Amino acid sequence: MAIGPDTKTVYTIAPTPFEADGKIDWESLDSMVDFYERCGVDGITILGIMGEAPKLDAGESIEIVKRVVARTRLPVIVGVSAPGFAAMRSLARAAMELGAQGVMIAPPPALRTDDQIVTYFRNASEAVGEDVPFVLQDYPLTLSVIMTPAVIRRIVTDNPACFMLKHEDWPGLDKISALRGFQKDGSLRPLSILTGNGGLFLDFEMERGADGAMTGYAFPDMLVEMVKLSAAGERDKAHDLFDAHLPYLRYEQQPGVGLAVRKYVMMKRGAIASDAQRKPGSALSATARQEVDYLLMRLESRVQTQASRQRN
Repeated sequence: MAIGPDTKTVYTIAPTPFEADGKIDWESLDSMVDFYERCGVDGITILGIMGEAPKLDAGESIEIVKRVVARTRLPVIVGVSAPGFAAMRSLARAAMELGAQGVMIAPPPALRTDDQIVTYFRNASEAVGEDVPFVLQDYPLTLSVIMTPAVIRRIVTDNPACFMLKHEDWPGLDKISALRGFQKDGSLRPLSILTGNGGLFLDFEMERGADGAMTGYAFPDMLVEMVKLSAAGERDKAHDLFDAHLPYLRYEQQPGVGLAVRKYVMMKRGAIASDAQRKPGSALSATARQEVDYLLMRLESRVQTQASRQRN
């Protein structure tokens, strides 16, 4: 499946499965990829922030890329953000040679001015190779780098290899509208916009012009269905589905423990064998697990009720 500036889809952000001792759980990596395929996603993004990429060494990262690409026919995007361009280039070139269809690059937190940000991505594209398609990751809540719509337009204009924006600003609805406005007035070339933040604002992001989602929500099958409903103009059905998931989705978005929640739920859904993180990492308390279990029970009840109403 080809990817490009007109990509309208759901790409899941994948965690890295670990065993209790911190070793990579290769069997769970396989079962996780199979799980995502069953959920109907159109692509997989690995080695991102959710994938605990900074905790992996270079060899492990390349082996994960090799394993995932060999396991699926879905397009794979690889996070290659690194403190230096040498490491970024090494992983990017290796990933593309193994069959990845693109890479994702995030700005380092030290960037402050617009010119610094624009120059960084020009240098990054040159470093990985201007033949390598890349996703621009805009995640100011975690990375503390503010990219205005005008700066994003400059980056996209300067770098023909930039085909997609991973939009994770918060609040960010007006940013999507501004970017689509640039496209309408001809000052911005076509650009795929997939949104993150666990899908927390996907209901209105789609209405503002997003093309889909690229996030690690533990129910990617819901994201797939919601994007389809929204694209088909089924506004009320899309919002009903979103509303059913919102209590759990909100819980999953807690800073600091969000990954622990996601891995726990993915373990319960059979995608991975353990919710372990490589140290340093967070863990859910017994009380938190009980709360998540309660939310999942209520979520299942809501979804079943909605399905029954639609049949009748």
